[in-house]
Amino acid sequence: MAVTQTRESSSPAPRGPFTYQHLQHLRDRLDEQYRCEIIDGELYASLPPGLRHQWVASELVLWLGNHVRAHKPGVMLFAPLDVIFSKVDVVVPDLLYLTNEQLARTPDRGVEEAPTLVVEILSPSTQRRDRTKKMTLYEEMGVPHYWLVHPTARWLEAYERQAERFVLTARVMGAAEFRPALFPGLVVPLGELWLPQGSRER
Repeated sequence: MAVTQTRESSSPAPRGPFTYQHLQHLRDRLDEQYRCEIIDGELYASLPPGLRHQWVASELVLWLGNHVRAHKPGVMLFAPLDVIFSKVDVVVPDLLYLTNEQLARTPDRGVEEAPTLVVEILSPSTQRRDRTKKMTLYEEMGVPHYWLVHPTARWLEAYERQAERFVLTARVMGAAEFRPALFPGLVVPLGELWLPQGSRER
């Protein structure tokens, strides 16, 4: 099985697919600070994200969560929560949105279908994977909406699955307003998402 660890050096393990069952055993032994995912049988273990990442995540949860709660179409959820596509594809998105119908089908251990929306907040250690391996996985598994957010460059990209492929439908930067088609009536002022000037990420 192949193992990749981000924010530190990586080292390969014996070849062969890493499965969800392996992941459960590994988590029992690892420090809880690690976020572990499997993509095509390859294990990735990431250290906790930084301040900018967590600030954006919390602000997005507030904006999207308040809108969803007011209109009651579903629920916003956030990491750590497994999305189990198969025994060799288990990921932990930063944020995800499930409709009420999806929520009713979801077991306690995690989501076992394509969420309606997946949001990944880019970190230096994970952004390549979010834009390549994970994006391809979400596309293949039928995720309808995929957003990428860059806390440092201060932009948000929204992709929509059309004809089995992700198509970029919006790229919003700086303090512009984001009006997601998925949530009619919602306006997100991007300037509210970014860590205030003068704050420091150690």
